[in-house]
Amino acid sequence: MIELQAIRWGEPYESLEVDEVKHFYTGEPVAKVHTVGAGIVQRDAKKAKFARRSLQAMSPADLIAACKKAGELFETGTLTVGDQKQTPEDFIQQQSATTGMPIAMCQANVTKNAFVLKNMEQILDALTRGLDLNILARGYGEEGRGVIVSYQAQCDALGAVLPSNSPGVHTLWLPVIALQMGLVLKPGSSEPWTPYRVYSAMVEAGIPKETFCIYPGAGADIGGAILSSCRRAMIFGGPQTVQQYSGNPKVQVHGPGFSKILLGDDCVDDWEQYIDMMADSVYRNGGRSCLNASSIYASRHTKEIAEALAAKLGPIEVLPPDNPQAGLAAFTIPGAAKSIWGAIENDAKASLVTDMTSKYGERLVERDPVAYLRPVVLHHASIESDSRNKEYMFPMVNVVECPQAKMLDAIDYSLICTGVTNDEEFRRDLIACTDIDRLNLGPIPTSQVDWLQPHEGNLIEFLFKNRALQVA
Repeated sequence: MIELQAIRWGEPYESLEVDEVKHFYTGEPVAKVHTVGAGIVQRDAKKAKFARRSLQAMSPADLIAACKKAGELFETGTLTVGDQKQTPEDFIQQQSATTGMPIAMCQANVTKNAFVLKNMEQILDALTRGLDLNILARGYGEEGRGVIVSYQAQCDALGAVLPSNSPGVHTLWLPVIALQMGLVLKPGSSEPWTPYRVYSAMVEAGIPKETFCIYPGAGADIGGAILSSCRRAMIFGGPQTVQQYSGNPKVQVHGPGFSKILLGDDCVDDWEQYIDMMADSVYRNGGRSCLNASSIYASRHTKEIAEALAAKLGPIEVLPPDNPQAGLAAFTIPGAAKSIWGAIENDAKASLVTDMTSKYGERLVERDPVAYLRPVVLHHASIESDSRNKEYMFPMVNVVECPQAKMLDAIDYSLICTGVTNDEEFRRDLIACTDIDRLNLGPIPTSQVDWLQPHEGNLIEFLFKNRALQVA
């Protein structure tokens, strides 16, 4: 069993408090993690300036080169993680064992995180909109128009309270080191693996170890201490978390996506051409991501669309995590899947709602001590249905009948919206809609990410303040 010590600015720390991370199915311990209290987190935060100084001793070009090497090591190297050597295969097996995610999905996320590290130069070029990184490093510089521009760093280290549901979210904090800021991480309680492997890969690639803190464990006080003591932090959570930190400029909140697909009146009669795109948007990554579509809106043919999606998704079975075809992740929290299914069953009793997947067998699959939910497709005959925009952490989609003219008022917030239309007026309305964060114009799956575009807020705008600076 691997032992993961807390990391305090690069130094391993053995704690009297040790938690166990267990196999999602057998319950056998997979790792021991040393936890810390809020007091240690707050004390360590006072040393964040030294993390930034050690990174400022390296040029942006050197940091980018180190990130590229780290990406290669992360993907293919045997690294020292905790008290053991970890191969890429070990990493994937351990991640699957504690999160309940299929092996194939864990492998896909390895590729995704490695891609970001190996292509850091292009990604930062996109995030900064082509700004010379030396200007960020120096704090000001000549942009090329005869005008001095200045960007003031808003923190010495970014704090991040990370989830366990999808290892792909780590792509959001990976660029921070290349921006000469340290990292203070609280891994998800069942997914400490990615932060520790990234840390090991970066240190071996030449990044100063004193730029990292990693505080594992299930304690909520650790996350609270990170958010209160770091001048900039990000957190992942549900609607309650979003509401709690809404309007707080120090905290960037990543919550449910409520991502959607809108079929315009000019394209909806050809809906069969887009059924694979819609199914992919719902099912990819096991439906666990904020990128997955949770609602599809169209003015007509909605019953046929729902039936076609149900025919594609409904028969999908629960498979062992080591099966290459496995696409559904286990719910490892006792009672969670049963509770979610009870809520969906209750919604399906409403007069405007029809469960289109009921004829494809039971949706709740209980395999003690865990449970699974097979894909669900609900048809909503009108936007009067209160549950039309609900989202869950498995492949569940609402197909909603709605006139095109009312769609943008009915969809509420959408992290990603795919608008399938060639109607220029409707496209202008989609572009102007402030409830849509990331917009796809045309039949692009909501789950398809363009790494050269900001996702869920621009990290540069969050970490740097654009200000005036004059030099005599």
